[in-house]
Amino acid sequence: MSSMSGGSETVSFQASETQNTIQRILQSCSELVEAGDIHESDSTISELVKFLDSLSDAALSDPNNEPAQNDAFDALTEIHQYICSPSLAQEAVDALSFELPKAVSKFAGISNRFLDKAISIIDQFLEKCGPRDMLSILCNTLGYSSNMTKAASYILPPLSGLSKVFTSIKRRYFEQVQVAVPIILNVLKAVALDSDDADDAELESVFHRAVGIANSIYEVCNKLDGASNEKLRALLGLYVLQCLALLSASISYKDSTCHLMVLELSQISSYCGLTYMSLLTAFDVETVAGFVFGEDKDAHMSCLSHVKHGAALSVVWGLVSEEVAHATKESLVAIKDDLHNNQTKRWQAIGTLKHVLSFVNLPWELKKHTINFLLCITDGCVSGEYLGEHSEWSSYMPNIFTALQAINMVIMYAPEPEVRKKSFALLKAVLADIPDTQRFDILKALITNTDSSSMIAIFIDIVRREMHMEVCNRTSVKEAPDSNNEMHPDMPFWTPSVLELVESVLRPPRGGPPSLPDASDAHSYGIMYHALQVLSALNLYRFVLMTESTGKTNRTGVLSRSNLVKAYNEWLLSLRTLVSGIMTENKNDYDQLAVDTVCTLYPLELVLYRCIELVEEKLKQSTT
Repeated sequence: MSSMSGGSETVSFQASETQNTIQRILQSCSELVEAGDIHESDSTISELVKFLDSLSDAALSDPNNEPAQNDAFDALTEIHQYICSPSLAQEAVDALSFELPKAVSKFAGISNRFLDKAISIIDQFLEKCGPRDMLSILCNTLGYSSNMTKAASYILPPLSGLSKVFTSIKRRYFEQVQVAVPIILNVLKAVALDSDDADDAELESVFHRAVGIANSIYEVCNKLDGASNEKLRALLGLYVLQCLALLSASISYKDSTCHLMVLELSQISSYCGLTYMSLLTAFDVETVAGFVFGEDKDAHMSCLSHVKHGAALSVVWGLVSEEVAHATKESLVAIKDDLHNNQTKRWQAIGTLKHVLSFVNLPWELKKHTINFLLCITDGCVSGEYLGEHSEWSSYMPNIFTALQAINMVIMYAPEPEVRKKSFALLKAVLADIPDTQRFDILKALITNTDSSSMIAIFIDIVRREMHMEVCNRTSVKEAPDSNNEMHPDMPFWTPSVLELVESVLRPPRGGPPSLPDASDAHSYGIMYHALQVLSALNLYRFVLMTESTGKTNRTGVLSRSNLVKAYNEWLLSLRTLVSGIMTENKNDYDQLAVDTVCTLYPLELVLYRCIELVEEKLKQSTT
């Protein structure tokens, strides 16, 4: 009869067969559990899980396979009805609760009706099992997500269950949440940053439930007092900041849902005592993590990997949305003024906000707001000297250096010219805020730690301008020629280190002359940028040589005969050989790339020959 039946009758037969199979396995499991046959009951539950997996795999592998979807939904419906039965023994519920949350969560990626049914099944387990047991089971279910291809959908039912479990726990609340939060955060990070198969709708659903968990913890916080409340609020603050960073990197910046979730998280952050100023200047993730996790702090730092980013983004979202700033009762005008007038706080804020600029997953709109804020607090700030202790300001320099590196990356990769222009202005403003005695070392480190020829050229040019300013600003009487290379505190750039900087470009550590791509290389921009780097180094050398000669000084040691000979033989002549060879190869070639090469190297060649002339002239005058 089945062969003569229509398609709908076939589907009905298959669905009935699925229901019969589920009923048979569940009934067998129940009988075995009640009989105390643990081994056989476990085997039966494994059979049930395998059958459910086959149904979910079939439905997920072909979204257009309606019979497979009907089979899968019938199976979930049958399980839901079975768990709801008031006559079902508690022992059977407990046995099924260990494996079924994982099995039914796999169906969530098929469609919303499957998601709702999976959540309903887990809700039934929540009603019939203890919250502490279900907390452990749901955390275990979450941990299994690393094995799933559609992890974003898979974690929705257990996340939904956890938000309900948290409000049901009666005793040792902090200890229970302390164990669960790291697991939740690790799964959120994997889905938000490391997964390529999640679409925007799935990620919105994930973070909607993550925010729900934050609200659940917040609800319980209000019921606690004393040390328990303090620790739980600290843990909630870490959770919120990590979620805020992951949310900002995952959901479209323009999506109204994103703004609503940010608003909720910001309100909870404010409840946790995380003011904008404290987040920018005083928030220490490791200290808070130590307070929350004690000796196990180091084991949990990986799940808090983006809390610092979240701290910075809390403030940036306040700049983006007046509603967010109003909800947190923060005055950004007062904060800007305070940071502008307090150098230490300003450095701390720069060190915090760099995390937004260096976080590649964040949208450029958030980075623009960060750049504008940093420009505002650094506008017109010229350090000169830091009035605090040396050990105090030197401790801020590593953070300032990495902030400059982050700004450097924005200059290189920002898609809009206006953003690159503002970022360069910010770079100069932050450099100006660094004490004179540290600025050269910072610039030298920036040059050493970048592979970008164009940025090296820019940094070297900044060094030259700084040296020029020091000469112009010097107000002391004209000095006698200095052959001992004495240090001059008011001219910290005029030291022998500047020659080391020139040498790092004109004679790289690997030896030989600098790398200058020729016309055989793929792109004329590569030639131009490499040439700019070398040209900047030559211009710096020429400037130092001429200034020391004119002023009859030798602070840098550039006029010492040994340094002149070294520059002549090891830097300039080898570079001349290289440049002359490339120019000769391309001067009669009318290919566009060859023409570009000649035009690019021509100004470099002019400065190079001028440097050679100056050195030859000084060598003739030198007697030692």
